[in-house]
Amino acid sequence: MELLKGIDYGKFLGSLLFFNVVVSSVIGIGVNWGTQATHPLDPVTVVKMLRDNGFQKVKLFDADSTILKALGRSGIQVMVGIPNDMLSSLASSVQAAENWVAKNVSTHVSSGVDIRYVAVGNEPFLSAYNGSFLATTFPALQNVQAALVKAGLGNRVKVTIPLNADVYASSTSNPSDGDFRADIHDLMIEIVKFLSVNTAPFTINIYPFISLYNDPNFPVDYAFFNGYSTPINDNGRIYDNVFDANHDTLVWALQKNGFGNMSIIIGEIGWPTDGDRSANLQYAQRFNQGFMSRYMNGAGTPMRPGQLDAYLFGLIDEDAKSIQPGYFERHWGLFYFDGTAKYQLNLGTTSNSNGLVPASNVHYLAKKWCILSPSASADDPQVAPSVAYACANADCTSLGYGTSCGNLDARGNISYAFNSYYQIQNQVDSACRFPNISVITTQDPSNGNCKFKIMIQAASPGTGSGVGFLEKPVGLMLFMFLLLFTIM
Repeated sequence: MELLKGIDYGKFLGSLLFFNVVVSSVIGIGVNWGTQATHPLDPVTVVKMLRDNGFQKVKLFDADSTILKALGRSGIQVMVGIPNDMLSSLASSVQAAENWVAKNVSTHVSSGVDIRYVAVGNEPFLSAYNGSFLATTFPALQNVQAALVKAGLGNRVKVTIPLNADVYASSTSNPSDGDFRADIHDLMIEIVKFLSVNTAPFTINIYPFISLYNDPNFPVDYAFFNGYSTPINDNGRIYDNVFDANHDTLVWALQKNGFGNMSIIIGEIGWPTDGDRSANLQYAQRFNQGFMSRYMNGAGTPMRPGQLDAYLFGLIDEDAKSIQPGYFERHWGLFYFDGTAKYQLNLGTTSNSNGLVPASNVHYLAKKWCILSPSASADDPQVAPSVAYACANADCTSLGYGTSCGNLDARGNISYAFNSYYQIQNQVDSACRFPNISVITTQDPSNGNCKFKIMIQAASPGTGSGVGFLEKPVGLMLFMFLLLFTIM
């Protein structure tokens, strides 16, 4: 007992608890928390949502200090992210990496945030990027790893790179013919070897929805986890859904290159609910519940039976995301922008036994909307430029063929566009002054499944809220002209 003299027993027991937290692993389902929203929920509210629904892990796309502070001592494991536009600076300077780790990892770990991973970049090798990040991703990964080791966090916090599934492919329909993409094959092997040496995982984002979106002849049932009648037989391994086939194509790619035992994290998996004819509530519920049922059963895949490590995408809709991939990009959330649940989903947690638990204490703006004036004509020459302006500075991705508001008539489309702009501009009167054609109403213009939003009071202007935050969508003017005048 002499050796224990002078020890603060509270701190001693706390350190033991801390040690247990560090070495334990969580197999509960995770979720991605994206924040590209004009009116984000307060981080404290979102953390309560995470806990209320039993999420045990969360993946972030940056290292926002307000969000990390809210996650402190929450019991939720965290993956922080480094955006692609930071890769160059971190690749070129070890000191920059050390500064980043000190500010965004060490500081928060010491204040009780359970950071487990640093995601270096986000899908940096997408073909659409035309090689922009090929030269900087791996050096940035190496420098961040070195910085974590220097900070004494090398055993606690692991580096990884969330990659899109286009980094590998099969020359046939069989997963066993999979390998890494030819143009980045050598680079991928270097990265995988580095991850393996540092006992870090391979993180992959898999989206069966994209298979359906990109190919109109893709068999719909193969995108889900039940109902596909003609499964693939790959040397005795049966594939009745594209997720298993995609995942095991990666497993084969790793195995062929000498890394068959490498741990894999599913960084993103989910289904959007709007913005495309295949993006709807029914398909999203079918896909996510099908995935969760398999996840809870611990079935794994034919090549990797057992418990998966996965993060659903995503938690909340983000009305400020780029729509260059498609209008569905703003509708991946399990919850709408205001934290209300979109559909019933069993996550297999005690707190989620009665379905998704919505956000609490959410405050809305007044119950009023901006619409096309009843006295105005849809043929007014001011309509088309006004709608184009509204949609370029707001969110009209719920308009169009097969969307939740796809059945509106011309006047409804115009009103929806006006109201979207009006709400994003926080209902200021000047945002409903389209020249002699708009009016504010207190009568809800929602029509069936097409809901005219009332915006919430934003958490803070520092997290992406406020006027003019939306990216101007490519081709949206043309889209709205075509939409309006084909319906009219």
